[in-house]
Amino acid sequence: MTKEEEFKKFAKKLYHLMALIFSIFMVAGGAMIYYNYDPNFSVFKNNTETLVITPEEIDENLIENGIHVRTGLVEGSGLMAVVNNCTNCHSAKLVTQNRMSAERWNETIKWMQETQNLWDLGDNQEIIVNYLVTNYPVTEKGRRENLTNIEWYDLEN
Repeated sequence: MTKEEEFKKFAKKLYHLMALIFSIFMVAGGAMIYYNYDPNFSVFKNNTETLVITPEEIDENLIENGIHVRTGLVEGSGLMAVVNNCTNCHSAKLVTQNRMSAERWNETIKWMQETQNLWDLGDNQEIIVNYLVTNYPVTEKGRRENLTNIEWYDLEN
Protein backbone atom coordinates (compact mmCIF):
# COMPACT_ATOMS: atom_id res chain seq x y z
CA MET A 1 0.00 0.00 0.00
CA THR A 2 1.26 3.41 -0.83
CA LYS A 3 1.42 6.29 1.57
CA GLU A 4 -1.36 8.02 -0.31
CA GLU A 5 -3.71 5.01 0.07
CA GLU A 6 -2.80 4.67 3.77
CA PHE A 7 -3.56 8.35 4.29
CA LYS A 8 -6.93 8.04 2.51
CA LYS A 9 -7.79 4.97 4.63
CA PHE A 10 -6.75 6.82 7.82
CA ALA A 11 -8.72 9.92 6.76
CA LYS A 12 -11.81 7.77 6.07
CA LYS A 13 -11.58 6.13 9.51
CA LEU A 14 -11.07 9.52 11.14
CA TYR A 15 -14.09 10.91 9.24
CA HIS A 16 -16.31 8.00 10.39
CA LEU A 17 -15.07 8.37 13.98
CA MET A 18 -15.79 12.13 13.97
CA ALA A 19 -19.24 11.52 12.48
CA LEU A 20 -19.96 8.95 15.21
CA ILE A 21 -18.79 11.31 17.97
CA PHE A 22 -20.85 14.18 16.49
CA SER A 23 -23.93 11.91 16.37
CA ILE A 24 -23.43 10.89 20.00
CA PHE A 25 -23.15 14.56 21.05
CA MET A 26 -26.30 15.43 19.11
CA VAL A 27 -28.31 12.61 20.72
CA ALA A 28 -26.97 13.49 24.20
CA GLY A 29 -27.74 17.19 23.64
CA GLY A 30 -31.27 16.38 22.50
CA ALA A 31 -31.78 14.17 25.55
CA MET A 32 -30.56 16.96 27.84
CA ILE A 33 -32.92 19.46 26.25
CA TYR A 34 -35.83 17.02 26.56
CA TYR A 35 -34.86 16.37 30.20
CA ASN A 36 -35.26 20.10 30.91
CA TYR A 37 -38.86 19.96 29.70
CA ASP A 38 -39.77 16.53 31.10
CA PRO A 39 -37.40 15.45 33.90
CA ASN A 40 -39.24 12.15 34.41
CA PHE A 41 -39.06 11.12 30.76
CA SER A 42 -42.75 10.32 31.14
CA VAL A 43 -43.26 9.76 27.42
CA PHE A 44 -41.16 6.59 27.71
CA LYS A 45 -43.14 5.16 30.61
CA ASN A 46 -45.89 2.72 29.80
CA ASN A 47 -48.64 4.14 31.97
CA THR A 48 -51.93 2.55 31.08
CA GLU A 49 -53.77 3.69 34.20
CA THR A 50 -56.35 6.40 33.75
CA LEU A 51 -56.99 8.75 36.61
CA VAL A 52 -60.61 9.83 36.83
CA ILE A 53 -61.51 12.62 39.18
CA THR A 54 -65.17 13.10 39.84
CA PRO A 55 -66.17 16.41 41.34
CA GLU A 56 -68.00 16.02 44.60
CA GLU A 57 -71.16 17.93 45.05
CA ILE A 58 -70.22 20.64 47.51
CA ASP A 59 -72.86 22.92 48.92
CA GLU A 60 -71.23 26.34 48.91
CA ASN A 61 -73.87 27.61 51.33
CA LEU A 62 -73.43 24.80 53.87
CA ILE A 63 -73.58 25.93 57.50
CA GLU A 64 -72.41 23.58 60.26
CA ASN A 65 -72.47 24.43 63.96
CA GLY A 66 -73.34 28.05 63.19
CA ILE A 67 -70.36 28.55 60.84
CA HIS A 68 -70.50 29.01 57.08
CA VAL A 69 -68.17 26.16 56.02
CA ARG A 70 -66.64 27.72 52.90
CA THR A 71 -65.75 31.09 54.48
CA GLY A 72 -65.69 30.50 58.23
CA LEU A 73 -68.09 33.38 58.86
CA VAL A 74 -70.59 33.21 61.72
CA GLU A 75 -74.18 32.43 60.77
CA GLY A 76 -76.44 35.43 61.13
CA SER A 77 -78.75 37.82 59.40
CA GLY A 78 -76.92 39.23 56.37
CA LEU A 79 -74.37 36.41 56.10
CA MET A 80 -75.04 35.69 52.43
CA ALA A 81 -74.86 39.39 51.55
CA VAL A 82 -71.38 39.48 53.09
CA VAL A 83 -70.36 36.23 51.35
CA ASN A 84 -71.64 37.39 47.97
CA ASN A 85 -70.22 40.92 48.12
CA CYS A 86 -67.08 40.71 50.24
CA THR A 87 -65.50 37.34 49.47
CA ASN A 88 -65.51 37.94 45.72
CA CYS A 89 -62.45 40.15 46.11
CA HIS A 90 -60.73 38.98 49.28
CA SER A 91 -60.68 36.34 51.98
CA ALA A 92 -63.27 36.29 54.73
CA LYS A 93 -60.34 36.40 57.17
CA LEU A 94 -59.61 39.94 56.02
CA VAL A 95 -63.19 40.87 56.92
CA THR A 96 -63.20 39.22 60.34
CA GLN A 97 -59.83 40.54 61.50
CA ASN A 98 -60.90 44.14 60.92
CA ARG A 99 -63.35 44.67 63.75
CA MET A 100 -64.76 48.16 63.25
CA SER A 101 -67.70 50.32 64.17
CA ALA A 102 -70.53 50.97 61.71
CA GLU A 103 -69.05 54.37 60.90
CA ARG A 104 -65.61 52.91 60.17
CA TRP A 105 -67.12 50.10 58.04
CA ASN A 106 -69.02 52.65 55.96
CA GLU A 107 -65.82 54.69 55.51
CA THR A 108 -63.92 51.54 54.50
CA ILE A 109 -66.61 50.58 51.99
CA LYS A 110 -66.51 54.12 50.55
CA TRP A 111 -62.70 53.88 50.28
CA MET A 112 -62.98 50.50 48.50
CA GLN A 113 -65.49 51.99 46.07
CA GLU A 114 -63.25 54.99 45.34
CA THR A 115 -59.90 53.18 45.08
CA GLN A 116 -60.51 49.45 44.65
CA ASN A 117 -63.38 49.43 42.11
CA LEU A 118 -65.94 48.06 44.54
CA TRP A 119 -69.40 48.28 43.02
CA ASP A 120 -72.29 50.20 44.58
CA LEU A 121 -73.74 47.95 47.28
CA GLY A 122 -77.07 49.77 47.40
CA ASP A 123 -79.38 48.43 50.12
CA ASN A 124 -76.92 45.61 50.81
CA GLN A 125 -74.46 48.03 52.42
CA GLU A 126 -76.63 48.50 55.50
CA ILE A 127 -77.23 44.74 55.74
CA ILE A 128 -73.50 44.02 55.43
CA VAL A 129 -72.47 46.65 57.99
CA ASN A 130 -75.13 45.47 60.47
CA TYR A 131 -73.93 41.86 60.09
CA LEU A 132 -70.28 42.84 60.64
CA VAL A 133 -70.97 45.11 63.64
CA THR A 134 -73.22 42.49 65.25
CA ASN A 135 -71.04 39.41 64.70
CA TYR A 136 -67.56 40.97 64.70
CA PRO A 137 -67.81 43.93 67.10
CA VAL A 138 -64.97 46.23 68.03
CA THR A 139 -62.82 44.82 70.81
CA GLU A 140 -60.85 47.02 73.17
CA LYS A 141 -58.24 44.39 73.90
CA GLY A 142 -55.13 44.60 71.77
CA ARG A 143 -52.46 42.02 71.12
CA ARG A 144 -51.00 42.24 74.61
CA GLU A 145 -51.14 44.42 77.68
CA ASN A 146 -48.88 47.45 77.88
CA LEU A 147 -45.52 46.81 79.53
CA THR A 148 -45.17 48.25 83.05
CA ASN A 149 -42.42 48.33 85.69
CA ILE A 150 -39.59 48.06 83.19
CA GLU A 151 -36.05 48.49 84.42
CA TRP A 152 -34.12 49.93 81.49
CA TYR A 153 -30.38 49.65 81.24
CA ASP A 154 -27.77 51.36 79.10
CA LEU A 155 -26.01 49.41 76.39
CA GLU A 156 -22.25 49.51 76.51
CA ASN A 157 -20.17 50.00 73.36
